[in-house]
Amino acid sequence: MKLFLKLGSILFHPLLIPIMGTAIYFYITPRFVEQEMVITNLFALTIISVIIPIVVFFLLRSLGFVESIYLKDVKERKFPLMIQCVLLLLIIKMVFNPYDSPELYFFFIGILFSAFSALIMVLFKVKVSLHQIGVAGILMFLIGLSAHFKINLLPAISFFFFVNGWVASSRLQADAHTYPELSVGLLLGALPQFVLFNMWL
Repeated sequence: MKLFLKLGSILFHPLLIPIMGTAIYFYITPRFVEQEMVITNLFALTIISVIIPIVVFFLLRSLGFVESIYLKDVKERKFPLMIQCVLLLLIIKMVFNPYDSPELYFFFIGILFSAFSALIMVLFKVKVSLHQIGVAGILMFLIGLSAHFKINLLPAISFFFFVNGWVASSRLQADAHTYPELSVGLLLGALPQFVLFNMWL
């Protein structure tokens, strides 16, 4: 059981959420998107949202700003979240635009608002679950896509409801978060996506 719970934290790590949401969008969208464009976007996202943060993490650890990848101490989260916000701005500016891919563009705007909100919480010494922010954001994005394209995504939506519970249980089992921290993470992940529905639905 412990291995299963830990697997949830690994599979739905916050760094993987941007790629996961984008891949889901390209898989279900009824719009024609050239395969080269899909590959190019996913490749760019892999570099910006995964490779660069990993490199930055090792740099921050060597400088003594963070101790481990789990960022257990709230003060360790300040610089990673600041850098994450900058990288999300880069993705919004360079990878997607509101004309060609409005759904993805505002999905990343929502992620940026979530990351910035988490950063604000850190400045007030409040720790929230970044895992929960990520999976809640994808869940709300799926609900929006289902309404937007008028397609039945109930199996996927149901799966991500399960994932929310899976990840929350994983973080509790690892003693990484409390119930309030998970609840605030759920809110910070879902609310920006919900508010931005008005921009693309």
